[in-house]
Amino acid sequence: MGRVLAVDPLRPSPAALAEAVGILRAGGLVAFPTETVYGLGADALDSSAVLRVFAAKGRPLGHPLIAHVESEAHARTLARVWPELASRLSAAFWPGPLTLVVEGAPHVPPAISGGGGSIAVRAPAHRVALALIEAFGGPLAAPSANRHQELSPTLASHVVGQLGDAVDLVLDAGPCATGIESTVVDVRGRTARVLRPGALSLGQLREVVPDLEACVEVAPAEGERASPGMGARHYAPRAPLRIADTLEAAQVIARELSSDGVRVGLIADRGSSFAWPDGVVVRILGPSPADYARLLYATLHELDESGVRAIVVVRVPEDDAWAAIADRLRRGAAL
Repeated sequence: MGRVLAVDPLRPSPAALAEAVGILRAGGLVAFPTETVYGLGADALDSSAVLRVFAAKGRPLGHPLIAHVESEAHARTLARVWPELASRLSAAFWPGPLTLVVEGAPHVPPAISGGGGSIAVRAPAHRVALALIEAFGGPLAAPSANRHQELSPTLASHVVGQLGDAVDLVLDAGPCATGIESTVVDVRGRTARVLRPGALSLGQLREVVPDLEACVEVAPAEGERASPGMGARHYAPRAPLRIADTLEAAQVIARELSSDGVRVGLIADRGSSFAWPDGVVVRILGPSPADYARLLYATLHELDESGVRAIVVVRVPEDDAWAAIADRLRRGAAL
């Protein structure tokens, strides 16, 4: 198992950063926290290191990674063209959970873009992440630090549980504040397009770019794609996940499964006076989409680790504030 090093989330020690930088400069992998989820970091400009990320995750080479930077000026060094749309959005939301897809500069390794000509960039809003990027002195490729298609990690223990000794060092700064991945926006065309919903809502983005398009897509199983997180199946727990339209429907499903001796996890945004049968583990994440998102992956990890054999989730509201959560649940439930 790779080494786990506890760091202060607000004031990471110079010694911890120096150890991480030494590993990165040697082509190694360092998992580190962001405000969204833990990322699996490597030197974004070192093709061999980037390929190690793909190997550690079991990720197909056609799936792009996100390059983490400290500022717009830093991001510009990776772009062949930096559109005015990118400047408007980065000025409004960086550092923060927004990833921008731009045309990649010639010196950017093709591996980081999944073999395409674009590059996805973002400046994370976490002091450990920003301090590490600054100390390293370059961009870090950092997809979520989990196995391909599996649950994203919001705790260092999630990283260790999934990747083990494939990671050289894990910087443990406690739980991630947002708990769901960044919103990905393609700014290569005349109109900005959302490729993956995330922690920033469509409404927030349209305050800056009113004509923003919501073009969330499911990418084909093979071939290049412009954004991570576009596969039909993604963000999936080990236990099969089912979405029930209502709490009452979830109760029926859970009761049927538990009557067959199956230990079942059930997730809802609100409670019920229903007397749950033995073998049903109920988790209420609350009516706030921000709180629900922060707790979602950690709860799914917990249920997996508790040995449930099925997870039933009550469908979340179909509105803008819940769009990213609904997206993650749909992809997690896909077969």
